[in-house]
Amino acid sequence: MDRPDVLVVGAGVSGLTTSVRLAEHRLRVRLVAEAAPRDTNSAAAGAIWDPIYAEHPRVPVWAASSYKVFSRMAAERFPGVRVVDGVEASRNPMTSPAWALDLPGYRECEPGELPKGFVHGWHYTAPIIDMPPYLAALEAMVLASGAEMRFGTRLTSLEQGFAEAPIVVNCSGSGARELVPDPAVKPIRGQLVAIRNPGHKEFFAEHTDELGEMIYLLPQGDILLLGGSAEEGIADPEPDPLVAEAIVKRCGDIFPEIRDAEVLGHRGGIRPSRPLIRLEHEKLGDRHIVHNYGHSGAGVSVSWGCADEVTRVVLGLLRAS
Repeated sequence: MDRPDVLVVGAGVSGLTTSVRLAEHRLRVRLVAEAAPRDTNSAAAGAIWDPIYAEHPRVPVWAASSYKVFSRMAAERFPGVRVVDGVEASRNPMTSPAWALDLPGYRECEPGELPKGFVHGWHYTAPIIDMPPYLAALEAMVLASGAEMRFGTRLTSLEQGFAEAPIVVNCSGSGARELVPDPAVKPIRGQLVAIRNPGHKEFFAEHTDELGEMIYLLPQGDILLLGGSAEEGIADPEPDPLVAEAIVKRCGDIFPEIRDAEVLGHRGGIRPSRPLIRLEHEKLGDRHIVHNYGHSGAGVSVSWGCADEVTRVVLGLLRAS
């Protein structure tokens, strides 16, 4: 490829999705990353559409846009994407969140439908994404568009990317803490346990105001993913056996059939926590950085909406140049 229009940094879900959108507008895109998609933190995500663990005034817009894309993908049998019925429930009295009210399948749970210890809940239909095959399919889309991908590349600064393109799109996730540098980015390790599905066809998610020790069950065919955890300040994605044991116990206390299910594997990844998603343009003379990181626990849920917004910014910059 000749000098590209845009250099995208990062090959997780944000970097791949943004690259797809940019390439769809016939821009020359080069993606560089230290890790290939299958080795990113995104590959370990449980990835149910649930936009509550990220902060930005535009989260509802980005999440709604992403929901529409995932629903279309599910209808088209895009690898890894399915739409599943399920329940989100809280242990505390509350009203259903505004983002849930207009979703397909929404209705309030009757008291007898809730597990012991939960006092409010609601049914709805949500996309659930099996991340390894989904990321592989996105990677194939990027390559099919004519974009270039280069892995094993570790930038020491975003400005280094200007040697390759006049616009750098920063989708570095937790790596933004050192790369920007941005000390507001904090690592939070999350874990999942994969078990042989004992028959669950619906998801269950505990609604909490903050990431922490929670319960969720995400059916992916013959596999059931159990979660979850949020260990602040831990940047090592290697799963902790004690945390995994606690996840299985919490889920098994509510759904006893889980206790004897075969454990198939463990997943660990780092959420790029930040008080506010950073999606903004930074002008450096005649060069530009467009930041798209800090999605905390909602990176997948807002991925397509954020990619659309980044693309609008980039197209505006190119038109003005």
